[in-house]
Amino acid sequence: MATPRDSYINDPAAAYAQRCATFGAARDRYARRSSLNANLSLVLVAVAVVCFGAALWLGQGGLLMLAGLFALGFVASFIHHGRVDVTLRRYTELLAINEEGQLRLQRDWDALPLRQPPSAAAPQPRRALQAFAPFSVVTAPRAPSPAPVAAPADGLAHDLDLLGRESLQHLLNTPAMPMGLATLRDWLLVPATAAEARARHAAVAELAPLHDFRDELALQGRLLGAAQTGYEQFLRWAESQPWLPGHGWLLWAARLLPLATLTLAVLQWLGVLAAPLWLLGVAAGAVLTATMGRSVDRVLDEVSERQVVFAAYAALFAHITSQPFTAPALCGLQANLTAGGQSADAQMRRLARIMALADLRGWMFFYPVQVATLWNVHVLWLLERWQAVAGSYARDWLAALGQAEALAALATLAHDNPGWAFPELLDARPVDPVEPLFAAQALGHPLLPPAQRVDNDVTLGPAGRLLLVTGSNMSGKSTLLRAIGLNVVLAQCGGPVCAGELRLSPVELATSMRVQDSLNQGVSYFMAELQRLKQVIVAAEQAQGGARTLLFLLDEILHGTNSSERQIAARLILLRLLALGATGAVSTHDLALADTSELAAASDLVHFSEQFARGPDGPSMHFDYRLRPGIATSTNALKLMEMIGLTQGLSAVSEQENEG
Repeated sequence: MATPRDSYINDPAAAYAQRCATFGAARDRYARRSSLNANLSLVLVAVAVVCFGAALWLGQGGLLMLAGLFALGFVASFIHHGRVDVTLRRYTELLAINEEGQLRLQRDWDALPLRQPPSAAAPQPRRALQAFAPFSVVTAPRAPSPAPVAAPADGLAHDLDLLGRESLQHLLNTPAMPMGLATLRDWLLVPATAAEARARHAAVAELAPLHDFRDELALQGRLLGAAQTGYEQFLRWAESQPWLPGHGWLLWAARLLPLATLTLAVLQWLGVLAAPLWLLGVAAGAVLTATMGRSVDRVLDEVSERQVVFAAYAALFAHITSQPFTAPALCGLQANLTAGGQSADAQMRRLARIMALADLRGWMFFYPVQVATLWNVHVLWLLERWQAVAGSYARDWLAALGQAEALAALATLAHDNPGWAFPELLDARPVDPVEPLFAAQALGHPLLPPAQRVDNDVTLGPAGRLLLVTGSNMSGKSTLLRAIGLNVVLAQCGGPVCAGELRLSPVELATSMRVQDSLNQGVSYFMAELQRLKQVIVAAEQAQGGARTLLFLLDEILHGTNSSERQIAARLILLRLLALGATGAVSTHDLALADTSELAAASDLVHFSEQFARGPDGPSMHFDYRLRPGIATSTNALKLMEMIGLTQGLSAVSEQENEG
């Protein structure tokens, strides 16, 4: 059964407006405090300087004490100003988060920022949770291969607007951390099993009304900004073998040499030794710093993030584990953050404290401390102790953080679209061989603004049967195909779907919709289209007899060749796909495509239509984008030419040719 939505009243536009008003007022209040604090600090330091100068000029100790008091007041004001600015930034980002929510509702793509994931894949847990098995994107090789290959993920993403601007990724673009963005991208490109997707549905339904929780998750990632880049480098260090055990003598030297230096210095101070032998210890420390110390610094630099990053991770882990979740997937995430008796937030706070010690290396007076104590060796020892205890869990923790952000993004989509439904996902093909594999009521295109979207009931299948969509130009055929594909992706990645109801069997998507030629590779449009269709057929061969049925979406196929050959070739391709047990939808202008009895018997015919009228302002055309049974009965190419004025003068030329 479909996962039930939480029973809460949600007006997303009103919710965002209220939150924007609240956070905007708080931002303005703290901006005024920050400005006032800055002016106060300026006055305090100015008065302190004047008092100090007057004290020197007049030689009065009272003025010197007064200057000191004003200087202390400046320090206190400066510290308070920093705290005010931290709060100011917090409310500024919270306001931006909710303003972006308003932009998502409007589908204002130009104003809505697009954050892209790093090129590296999201960290995957080594001990995968039941609801969060690791995924990987499978793409076809560029060169021809005798082995069957799946349809490329980049072609599917391009055809269905999964990634990039004005895409499903853009609509779901609430994660602010690289692991969250990468996890969401992987979920969009690789379908989960029905059990995994249902687990995510339950988690998304629980997170949807938790606006404060989702905002805090996004806020912490935004506050980190560019400081969180390079987390893969940190993970590689955390999972590597420690460096110091192979150089045990250096650790003992770092422990004994400062002690010997201090002892010799005390003995000279007491008069026991006449010569400053302690300088030998300092010299030895300088030599070790210039030699082995560089190797130690290189290891420390692998943990390149500052302690603020690890402190923020600790806060995020605590934010997740402190919630009273009930959805199994969310409880699994919490368990993953405390696995093995290690608390992710406690260990990240400990790492932040250690990294604060490592950051002292950037202090301008650090070198004397380093040569006297071999400071970096002691810090590395502390880091490698942390590595031995918690390093093997770090990848799981960051993977859980990425999954939490991805779930929050899907939950935000559910919050923003309360009329959407969670799909009913079947674990296998229907037992009844005539039952459809895809059955939707009020299916719409999720990237269209709600005010412009027109919903239709759509059924695909059973296996070996296709939906043939006909209609004139601009009538909505391509939009329908993309609506089907996008909602399949949403359903199988764990999100709500833009539909009143959707019942879906396990399917694998393959598309041929936006084919492009390649001048660099010397590939014509027709050859590029054939290559894409070959990939679809290979994908159907791979899926035959497997757990998933291939669902193909083909838009105006083979229009790179003449009409007579196109009809023959298109029929052969479609019959081949149906013989392989695939199902799908095909859009076409070619009304004769289903003339053959074999293809007609395996096709469900639907169409879009338009209304054309002539008025005082000239011809006009209206599309209602309503799907109707049967084949289209009209075309509109010449009417569209007339509407934009291309037919003016052409009729006279045609008459002259006829007379000739």
